[in-house]
Amino acid sequence: MSIRALFLMAVLSISASFVRAEVVVFAAASLKEPLDRIAAEFGDVVVSYGGSGTLARQVGLGAPADVVLLANADWMTVLSEEGDVQEASVVDFASNRLVLIGPADAAAVALTEASMLSALGEGRIAVGFTKAVPAGIYAKAALQSLGLWRSLSARLAEVDNVRAALALVARGQAPLGIVYQSDVRVSGNVKELAVFPNETHPPIRYVGAVTTHAAGPEPAAFLDYLLGDAGQVAMADAGFLPPMEQRE
Repeated sequence: MSIRALFLMAVLSISASFVRAEVVVFAAASLKEPLDRIAAEFGDVVVSYGGSGTLARQVGLGAPADVVLLANADWMTVLSEEGDVQEASVVDFASNRLVLIGPADAAAVALTEASMLSALGEGRIAVGFTKAVPAGIYAKAALQSLGLWRSLSARLAEVDNVRAALALVARGQAPLGIVYQSDVRVSGNVKELAVFPNETHPPIRYVGAVTTHAAGPEPAAFLDYLLGDAGQVAMADAGFLPPMEQRE
């Protein structure tokens, strides 16, 4: 079966699941904790979480999302250029930091080849897909910038979203992982070991938009709520940073 056919099957399944929701939101997996809270506060919202690349492709195939919230501006640009989102609604709503994690009892690890290889032992580094998942794309850029890609690229365990990478470390299936700083709060079984300098990777921007087929005022109202005081408090409480322009 072709990849396109599989996506179309997924779209049909999603359509059946969300037909009764007032606002259907497709959101990057790393947004689960604050978005669950925001959706409950706003009311009559259903959120589907996944990797930003997967969600963008589903929206492009006609999945019934009213609002899309991605962890990578490039994927939003694709949707905007294809006419799948209302261009005037595209907006940054949060940012993040990229960190190296390990088990809760692990010692700090320097972002050097010797230190990371020592911490890895025979294991692998859990990351999102480095060609599609935003956290994986940022991870690859950071490793390349630090001169570590050549020695570590063959030691990656690539998965379909950042929360899956977090889970591998939390379950002890990978000794190291690269995730967002906000993800560390989700599990008591992991610890932040190092923070990648901002200059080693593109800015981690969370971007939202209303889709072109969204009907009624509710989708835009939900996006406004996310950008308002209550939404931004929920984001901050979950460890997210303000949009990049507010941090400068």
